[in-house]
Amino acid sequence: MPAQRPTGPTDPAPPAEAVGPLLRGIAVLRAVSDAGGRLSLGELARETGFARSTVDRVAATLARMGYLRLDQYAATLAPRLMELGNAYLAATGLPGPLGPLAERLAEELDESVSLAVPDGDGIRFVHQTTRRRAMSLTFRIGDLLPVERTAPGPLFAVEWSAERWADWRAAQAAGGHGTDFPAVLPPRTGDQGQHPTFEERAAHAGQRGWAEDDQRIEPGLIALGLLVRAPDGRAACALSVVSHTSRHSVASLRRAVLPRARATARAMERALREAPQTPPAPAAGLADWTHASKQELGAEFVESLARGLTVLTAFDQGRDQLTLAAIASATGLARATARRALITLEHLGYVAAEAGRFRPTPRVLALGYPPLSRTTLAEIAAPHLKALVQRVHDSASLAVLDGDDIRYTARVATGRVMSVNITLGTRFPAYATSMGRVLLADLPADERHGHLTRARPRALTPHTRTDPADLAACLEQVAREGYALVSEELEEGLRSLAVPVRDRSGRAVAAVNVGMHTSRRTPDACLEEVLPALRATAHAIEADLHVAQRFVRVPAL
Repeated sequence: MPAQRPTGPTDPAPPAEAVGPLLRGIAVLRAVSDAGGRLSLGELARETGFARSTVDRVAATLARMGYLRLDQYAATLAPRLMELGNAYLAATGLPGPLGPLAERLAEELDESVSLAVPDGDGIRFVHQTTRRRAMSLTFRIGDLLPVERTAPGPLFAVEWSAERWADWRAAQAAGGHGTDFPAVLPPRTGDQGQHPTFEERAAHAGQRGWAEDDQRIEPGLIALGLLVRAPDGRAACALSVVSHTSRHSVASLRRAVLPRARATARAMERALREAPQTPPAPAAGLADWTHASKQELGAEFVESLARGLTVLTAFDQGRDQLTLAAIASATGLARATARRALITLEHLGYVAAEAGRFRPTPRVLALGYPPLSRTTLAEIAAPHLKALVQRVHDSASLAVLDGDDIRYTARVATGRVMSVNITLGTRFPAYATSMGRVLLADLPADERHGHLTRARPRALTPHTRTDPADLAACLEQVAREGYALVSEELEEGLRSLAVPVRDRSGRAVAAVNVGMHTSRRTPDACLEEVLPALRATAHAIEADLHVAQRFVRVPAL
């Protein structure tokens, strides 16, 4: 059953059993997503047509779920929202086994590589490996492109039925879908008359097994695509190699990449055949959580909205198609509640139903995934650092290891007359800082030794530890205790306490600290008053990071 095309003003009214708050909640998420990830509540009311009081209640519920952050009358998408798109991506079984192969191909060719799936009259990206250049791709996971202006489009159209072709031609005759594809510019004047036509390109793709795009999306952008088939023979996704006319012509791109792209597509098909199908244990207690939130927040928490969205989290790897009973069991919802949510989601095109089983559609990625897929670790940490500063009333920072130094990537300063004054990008020797010691302590012993040898520790103050054996023992202690407390070793009068921030693999990719003047707290007071809050902040950052990292590479710098 093909995914429905994006909804518009002529869409039919929702069925009588649809959940109104779920309809409104998804409308709010789409509005914020389409606005780039942030929108004032007043603008949300205008964009959705809802009363301001309705927007406030919906936004408060989504904030409670961790899907939005509310700050001075504005709503911002939060990384936790990516769990909905992650559920869809996991259910497809594509990015996990195919992503590393796409990355390897991009490295071999020094070109950007994408994976896309069909979504109505468009294609939607499910993986991107982008090469860093001045002229580089800006498309994101979840972006929707018109099928007729891409390399994957003709490949998917090869399998269209006559009825499906008739629907597409009718839509084109009605004016196309320019407003449905916010990720791309409208076609240039005269593009519609370019030859070959989309029908001819689809015919050629069927004969050759590959398709090309010659600057239909944007001037200068060219691509070559091939299908990757699932074990049952259906089209699982399309693999695209994307370049620029400053590097290749369409013909030279084909000569340069087609053999290796074909080999990668075959390797991807083998990976899909061999991928393990053991489903993970479904999350439990979701219904209990929504009920507890309702009890705590009262009218400000719209329980039917929260429960409706949790239905999407029932899907995962090995759980791509579920019965109503399985969804109710996975979420803890009553069957009647889950059924009404599924009716609503099917009406909106976020799930499809066939033979009593439900599956998520690519449109789930439209719920915030495109803007959030480009998030950085600093952006994830910033609101948590702000909350930490409000709690401890001292400045807080995030830093990463950069060579033998730490580099500050996020910071929230306190409003005190006397405070620690450090700007983003500032570098300090790792051995003399609390954040540096936390990050060095996470390294294997030989790498720690290499850092200390290269850094040649020198005294920055009379208190700086410089003896390599002493520093090595200090790092062992930091590794055991999970924190570093440094007093006046970087600068006299400065005391700092830091803990690690770990990625999904458990590696310390950053550190978060609280810095203060030594007159503010004794070392014991730091451990008693600040360390619990600091660890809670690190855990909150990690929770968001782990959701964001599941199918996206989150840059630390």
